[in-house]
Amino acid sequence: MAEIKIPALGESVTGGQISKWHFKTGDIVKAGDVLMTLETDKVAAEITAETSGELSISMAEGADVEIGTVVGSIAEGKTAPKEDKDEPKKGPPAQSENPEAPAKPAQQPASAPATPAPSPAPAKPAAPASPKAPEGRVTRKKMSPLRRKIADQLVSAQQTAAILTTFNECDMSAVMALRSKLQDSFVAKHGVKLGFMSFFVKAVVEALKAVPAINVRVDGDEIVQNHFHDIGVAVGTERGLIVPVLRNCDEKSFADLEKDILAYAAKAKEGKIEIADLSGGVFTISNGGVYGSLLSTPILNPPQSGILGMHSIQQRPVAVDGQVVIRPMMYLALSYDHRVVDGKEAVTFLIRVKDCIENPARMLVGA
Repeated sequence: MAEIKIPALGESVTGGQISKWHFKTGDIVKAGDVLMTLETDKVAAEITAETSGELSISMAEGADVEIGTVVGSIAEGKTAPKEDKDEPKKGPPAQSENPEAPAKPAQQPASAPATPAPSPAPAKPAAPASPKAPEGRVTRKKMSPLRRKIADQLVSAQQTAAILTTFNECDMSAVMALRSKLQDSFVAKHGVKLGFMSFFVKAVVEALKAVPAINVRVDGDEIVQNHFHDIGVAVGTERGLIVPVLRNCDEKSFADLEKDILAYAAKAKEGKIEIADLSGGVFTISNGGVYGSLLSTPILNPPQSGILGMHSIQQRPVAVDGQVVIRPMMYLALSYDHRVVDGKEAVTFLIRVKDCIENPARMLVGA
């Protein structure tokens, strides 16, 4: 009898919640089969069978478990029953014979014309089953570990940091024109589309270099200055908000960033994001525009000191060289920790992002 224990999943993970059993008690499993999905406060981990045999489950779905907890067992040596090859295969049942029924249709008199049998009326399509209404006025369920972690972090950020938000807007015309011009050749060469996020990641890197005071974190009574540029990109999933980190963004091309973003999106969809993917970012970008948000005040992702909020692109009238023109505009929001970042630095940072987006060639030549 082999016990199924919750394995160690990382230094900061102490346990989780059994999200789903992929087999039931009595099923025969093989070594390597995914037995269950465990939701932790960071990732969803798949627990696999280490041996083959009959599964017995002792902890049900929804149970909170710690590392090392025994959640079931596998009775080794038991296999699925084999089919009896000597038993003749059963074919479709023969039609039953009615002794009272005539062997062939009765013939009508020759003088009478044959009357065709009436065709049966077409069957009415079954009405679609209406969704079952929930019982009672409310439904109560436990928070998942990830949702609890998100809640704790948001409350901690609000209570610990002095969060302030500054706003600006940028004209997306130049970026949109550049994407349209280069998209076909970019896809042909790199196999991925050129999106907006890579432009903003590069713009944030340039702004962090210009205003390094944003690239800091508070550790007790010390300010830790970061000299690297690992940028987190907030991604909404069915389980909640996660922030995978793009590494060494200052050293990567636009194509490299787009490939990393696409790879993280695929991993998030499959529930295969790892703890290492979410650790170590120095700054976060959150794109509420994909959901239609026009303006928001993003909350810091501790222990970072800054987060940039992107929003939806809208055609708006703006003044350009004394003339009113219609341009695709996006509101930008920078939330920062006012304990260590002053308003002048925050505004300078956001203007640098705006300049890079409105003049993307600057990011290509480092101007």
